Amino acid sequence: MRTDSSPGVLPSRDHLPAAWRDVPVLDVVIPVYNEEKDLGPCVLRLHDHLARTFPYPFRITVADNASTDGTPRVAAGLAASVREVRHVRLDQKGRGRALRAVWSASDAPVLAYMDVDLSTDLNALLPLVAPLISGHSDLAIGSRLARSSRVVRGPKREFVSRAYNLILRGSLHARFSDAQCGFKAIRGDVARVLLPLVEDTGWFFDTEMLVLAERAGLRIHEVPVDWVDDPHSTVHLVRTATDDLKGVWRVGRALTVGALPLDRLARPFGDDPRDRQLAGVPGGLARQLVGFCVVGALSTLFYLLLYSGFRAFTGSQAANALALLVSAVANTAANRRLTFGVRGRDRAVRHQAQGLVVFGIGLALTSGSLAALGAASGHPAHSTELAVLIAANLAATVLRFLLLRAWVFPDRGETASEATAPAPTPAYDITHAYDVQSPAYDAQSPAYDVRNPAPHDHPRTAQ
Repeated sequence: MRTDSSPGVLPSRDHLPAAWRDVPVLDVVIPVYNEEKDLGPCVLRLHDHLARTFPYPFRITVADNASTDGTPRVAAGLAASVREVRHVRLDQKGRGRALRAVWSASDAPVLAYMDVDLSTDLNALLPLVAPLISGHSDLAIGSRLARSSRVVRGPKREFVSRAYNLILRGSLHARFSDAQCGFKAIRGDVARVLLPLVEDTGWFFDTEMLVLAERAGLRIHEVPVDWVDDPHSTVHLVRTATDDLKGVWRVGRALTVGALPLDRLARPFGDDPRDRQLAGVPGGLARQLVGFCVVGALSTLFYLLLYSGFRAFTGSQAANALALLVSAVANTAANRRLTFGVRGRDRAVRHQAQGLVVFGIGLALTSGSLAALGAASGHPAHSTELAVLIAANLAATVLRFLLLRAWVFPDRGETASEATAPAPTPAYDITHAYDVQSPAYDAQSPAYDVRNPAPHDHPRTAQ
């Protein structure tokens, strides 16, 4: 029997059954805005590829971002002529808004999206979604920056893409290689929990989703792709770059202050027998000990540096109290996040208050040691003071860990986890996300012939 030891609400990853036939396994979303020329050939080419190569049922969803040209008419014609195609109309622009609306309402277990220009070679689609179907990964992205990728694009876009990914690595410590490639997939169960945490509705949507998923410990699979840039792309580089940098600042600040409940995304391990709980062994004790020792070593170094600095301006007792107070606040915050896995602001003030009580015990031990040293030696050397303080801190460390584990951050078990789990997100009603009666297209206009697209189709579709 599988053991779910995680406080999150995500189940263990399972391989989708080979006989899955109730609903489409894959829902590929194509967000479009004023793409009447490219939409028809794109959808037909994608449909033909999936029909020939994809072994599961699939669906193609055209998400129209409030287009003002003939895009709605083309999309409606495709949906009427091809059984696996449907059309969703939104009354506001924004790629992120379109993906959130369609993905939140989709019943498919695997969700994907790609740009309408089909810049990415479609042979990468099955490798993109296979790790999600098998249960190996939570998200998958196409990467134009992988060593084996083959990319044809101008130097300006190459520079912007690489510079942006360097910014993500330097500011948000992102480890994925390509945030902006319009070729991504996500498991449906992950999307239902992750998407409510993503605020952006435009081009930064992808980056924010990936950063939050990575910080929560979800597994992101990368697929090298062959990419030929669309020279007629309507993306405004300067405006998009500005919005992306604003998004980087917003997400970075939220992660710094712990404002995002990323613990909702925690995954339990699979059904490996080594993951099953053993009677009499406290869960997570070894990992907590390692985390506590690392935090403790860094806190002790921080404390000694503070003590040495304060000692130059005041007496030993005052310097000890100030250094221990500052380092205790930092120690509690670090142990809260890294050792005991508590994220967000819930009970943060209470945890710091309890940490200060633990600090008081440490203060009593170290101050008592300094007082005893002063009584015994009169005017001890600074090195002697440091040696005594290290010994006293080692003694206080053992007691601090026990108090933190049993009192400040107790393991409340499955019952508490269930009690603190967030309420289920209400089902997203896609009927409010788009208006099929929108005046942006005329229902009486001539039907779009999906098998004979207009002669001025984009030259890329002839490839």
